[in-house]
Parts: sequence; structure tokens; C-alpha cells
Amino acid sequence: MTALTLSTAAAPGLRADAIVIGVAKGAKGPVVAPGAEAVDKAYDGRLAGVLETLGASGAEGEVTKLPAPSGFKAPVVVAVGLGAEPEKDAGFDAEALRRAAGTAARALAGSKKAAFALPLAEAADAGAVGEGVLLGAYSFDAYKENGKDAKAKSGKAPLAEAALLGGKPRDKAYKAAIERAAAVAEELNRARDLVNTPPNDLNPEAFAAVAQTAAKEHGIKVQVLDEKALVKGGYGGILGVGSGSASGPRLVKLSYTSSKATKSLAFVGKGITYDSGGISLKPAGHNETMKCDMAGAAAVFAAVVAAARLGLEVNVTGWLALAENMPSGSATRPGDVLRMYSGKTVEVLNTDAEGRLVLADALWAASQEKPDAIIDVATLTGAMMVALGSRTYGVMANDDAFRTAVHEAAEEVGEPAWPMPLPEHLRKGMDSATADIANMGERMGGGLVAGLFLREFVGEGIAWAHLDIAGPAFNEGGPFGYTPKGGTGTAVRTLVRVAELAAAGDLG
Repeated sequence: MTALTLSTAAAPGLRADAIVIGVAKGAKGPVVAPGAEAVDKAYDGRLAGVLETLGASGAEGEVTKLPAPSGFKAPVVVAVGLGAEPEKDAGFDAEALRRAAGTAARALAGSKKAAFALPLAEAADAGAVGEGVLLGAYSFDAYKENGKDAKAKSGKAPLAEAALLGGKPRDKAYKAAIERAAAVAEELNRARDLVNTPPNDLNPEAFAAVAQTAAKEHGIKVQVLDEKALVKGGYGGILGVGSGSASGPRLVKLSYTSSKATKSLAFVGKGITYDSGGISLKPAGHNETMKCDMAGAAAVFAAVVAAARLGLEVNVTGWLALAENMPSGSATRPGDVLRMYSGKTVEVLNTDAEGRLVLADALWAASQEKPDAIIDVATLTGAMMVALGSRTYGVMANDDAFRTAVHEAAEEVGEPAWPMPLPEHLRKGMDSATADIANMGERMGGGLVAGLFLREFVGEGIAWAHLDIAGPAFNEGGPFGYTPKGGTGTAVRTLVRVAELAAAGDLG
């Protein structure tokens, strides 16, 4: 991963492949952002005019390259758009810095070192820029010929090193911000790797092995339930979904504990390593990206490891509900009834509504430990994508205050989310004449119906939130900001922030 350093060096004398500066969109044209004063001075104070002549406006995502001034050891200046100029005396918000840094890092693929002269008014700004750089420089090339070496030969290796100018290497707050950025970004990128890994190499057993290795490295307790243990425990939902596959299901429990913790959280992730739809087979054109259906479990896994790396004073347990949903002679059929871990029976009306079945078992297992709160994360419904598009995820909860807290945490870290209701009248649509509940209800409001189903398996008195990340978990379009094509790692930063708030006693 890209190396991050804090530097007090002046831009002209720093040896690098490029100097990155920020440009804002002002009322009368582009405005050079703070941090780039030395660069602007070398252009005799006319840098904004030069950039405007080259077509720059300061709009978000805009990149303009120009030769560095005489006397600079770096040959190129890269001006990246920050969006609208903030009000007087107001700084750029963290997300604007994060996106600009990510955009620049992507534009500098193939470079060995870049100096980032973006606005760093405080330590939090350094953390935002560092996070943006590390997330923007991400690439997944394990399956390219010769792996990363092929990219290096073609000049497309990720940016190797980023020096943040204006940073304070000896300041504890700045150092902590950079260390946090590195820990969160590294684990988020690990989640992206898992989402991008082809399903022939990432079945439930393989995913569980990755979790075991990471847990051992970071002092996290891990327990893996295989098919025999799942049968013995009565995990009918996970077993039912995985029954059609040659790759058996798994339930992985990751436990990070702090001796100073006063609060406990449980994160539950949907981990369908490939979703064919089962007997209710998906139509052509809907299968190709279904390796991403384990993005919720990847996010939970990454968040628990990040919490351990950051030493947060909160107990965090991650539950990874892993299965492969395949059609075969042993697969669950529409009309079958499954007895869940909670004891409830579920009539399966559609085997492509499988995520809620594995989550139901994991939610009930998590509830037995009586944590202060539970958050589940899942690429659960296409209906949520219809409602919110491809970049925003939905937040549902059994407690309005908790839903608000989770939503605010998501927005704070730059993950677009939107609070959604759980209308009681939709529950009736899941009534079954055969079982306690059906896994399908009304078609309209399908994302909310799924949330109501999950609520049935949350222990009484436990605050719970459901994040439906079906839209933003996998980017099928072009990269933007610090978001790559493919797996995005959505929800990792939200979960980490919730854990930080819980540790500080500020979760509400």
C-alpha cells in the first residue's frame, strides 16, 4: 500500500514526481487553495489565471497538470478540484479533501512519490487527505499476468509514496490521525480485495480461513462453525441457503475485547460468496457481479480488525454468515420450510431472498450475548437500489435515536446513507399459512419488508440497525474520487466510527 509521511519540507525543494495542489471553484473563477502558497508564489501569484487558461474551474474531480516552475525539483504540478470555495473563515470539509486526494492519487498511478500540498488546517485534515490517498491509490491486480509486476512494467503501479506537506511529524494529534487513516484504509482495502476475489477462489471455507489468519495476527478470538457444528446448533437458515452448493456454509465469530470497555457492539455481515439465486435462478445479466454478495461480511470483518488495530476501548464482535447460494438437487426449494436458530420457522417463497435467512441466524446468535447494540450489513435488496440509487445505502432500525446516530456516523465519515422507515403494515405480507413467517412479502417496498423480516430475529431490548448496502457496495461504473471500479468497501468506515463513538460514550 502507498506509504504515507508527514513533511515540513517546502514544495520547491522536495524531490518528487509531482506536487499536488488544491483548486476551489470561486465566484469569479478558480481559486488556489491554502497549502499551495509556495507554488502560487513561484508562478508570480498568477497560478489561478494559468489554470483557468488551461480550462480548470476547481470543480470536484477535475485534474489539471502543468509543468512545475523553474527551480522546483518536482517536474509537474497537479491541480485537483476541491469543489465550491468555502465561506470566509470556513475550511474545506473532510470529504472534499478526501475525494480530492483520492482523485489525485488515481491520476498519479505509476509515480514513485508525490507531495500533497492540500489544505491542512488541523490534524483531522491530514487524516482525511491521508485516507483519500490510500483509498484512491487502491488497485486489484492479483489476477493480472505477473500480478503487480505487470502494472509496474506498464507504468500503472499505484502511487508508491505520498508526503503530506504542512503536516507536523512530531505532533501527537497529526501522527494519530495518519495512523488511524492507515489502519482504516488498509482494512477497507482488504474488504475491497475480498469483494473483488472471484468466487471460485473465495468460497465460505476460504473466507473463514482469511478471517482466521487476520484474527491470529491482531489478537482477535475467532470461532468457525462448519456444517457439522451448524447442524448440531440448529442454524437452519445458513444451512438451508448453503444446501445446494458443493462448498459448505460457515458461521465465523470474531471477538475483539478491551479491558477498558464499558460498551459492547455486535456487527453481523451477509456473506453470500456467490449468489446464483438458487432454484429461483437469477435471469441473464444479473449474475455477473454476484461475487459481491459477501460485501457485508467483508465490511464487518474489516471493521473488527480495524477496531483491534486502533485499540478502541469497546468490545466488538463480528459475525460472518457465509454460504454459497447454488441450484442443485440438494438445494432448498420454494415452498420449503426452514427451522431457524431462534426456533422460528420460515417458509421460503423465493430462494433468491437468501441473505435475510443467513442474517436471521447470525442476528439471533449475536442477540444471545446481549450486546448494547447490533448492526447488520448486507447487499440485501435491489429495491433499495431503486429507492436510493447506486451511491447511497439505506439505514433501518428498531430505535429512531439509534438509527439517527448510525446515519450521522455514516455522513461524518463520507459514506452517503439515508434513514428508512419500517412500516408496520408491511409486516402482514409475510404472514404464512404454513410457517411462523415467510421470507417474502409485498413487492412494493421490498427493501423495507426485508428489514422487517430481520427485526423478527433481534433479541428483545437490543438496539439494532440494518444497513442495506446493495447500491454502493460494488461500483460497476468508472472510478471517482477515492472510489474504484469494483468493490468499494462501503460501511467499513461507518462501523469503525460507530465503534469509536461507543468507546467514547457518545453513541447515544
